[in-house]
Amino acid sequence: MIAFNEISLSDRERVLRYTLTSTRRNCDLSFSNLYSWRFLYQTQLAEKDGFLLIKFRVDGHACYMMPVGDGDLRAVLHDLKEDAEAEGETFRMMGVCSHMRADLEEAAPDCFRFTADRDYYDYIYLRTDLATLKGKRYQPKRNHINKFLRTYPDYQYLPLDATLVPECLELADRWCRLNETTEEERRELEDEHRSLTDALNHFDELGLLGGVLHVGGRIVAFTFGAPINANTFDVCVEKADVDIEGSYTMINYEFANHIPEQYFFINREEDLGLEGLRKAKLSYYPEVLLEKWIAVCTK
Repeated sequence: MIAFNEISLSDRERVLRYTLTSTRRNCDLSFSNLYSWRFLYQTQLAEKDGFLLIKFRVDGHACYMMPVGDGDLRAVLHDLKEDAEAEGETFRMMGVCSHMRADLEEAAPDCFRFTADRDYYDYIYLRTDLATLKGKRYQPKRNHINKFLRTYPDYQYLPLDATLVPECLELADRWCRLNETTEEERRELEDEHRSLTDALNHFDELGLLGGVLHVGGRIVAFTFGAPINANTFDVCVEKADVDIEGSYTMINYEFANHIPEQYFFINREEDLGLEGLRKAKLSYYPEVLLEKWIAVCTK
């Protein structure tokens, strides 16, 4: 058996040693996401033969991420398969991107069945596109921003820090109450709220970067995220008061202008199959719609 341990804050530097030097840009590798969603996925980590291994649970079943690192991939896949079978589980990996699929097929030909997972494709944008909104296709976004500036000329953008966390949580609470309509949605929103609360309460320890919009002396939008690798930044959370027209467009624009320029790409994560969210993410014209697959071992 592989010596997996539950993820903790002390694992951050260990994880970053693998992820920051990787070419992978999927949001699943953001340490903030791995840590703040651990309550739902029972996330565990291990290191073996030059790889970082990530194990989690979906509906009670053991799942794995594609190993991160360098070494004998075929050998470590065999070890993961044994780990799954020791629990009476079929070996399956989730969040397998297209280039990872190619690596799997080379290391273990005809061993996996792949199923596309469209609701979990990542939307990856050029930072300069989101920071400038240049060109005809972004005219509607510029219109939103110009209207916001006319309506709220005294707004402020401020870096998010620990002193602003309580007010951000108040906004998140209001957002949840306004958006839940069914019992399933209520549970999903409670999970999301628990995750973002945990992240905000460990803002500095997780190395997060964020920002807020102030209008009329109160926070009307906030966002935060963290690097995935050396050139890709993950926006983990974005919340805004929908009564303040243009607040979502403005916080997106401001944050893109405050993310360090070394991050060429911005990953704004998945749409979860939500029609409105999918439409909104597509309206910003992603540079890459990062495909993800579920890989199930068939041998």
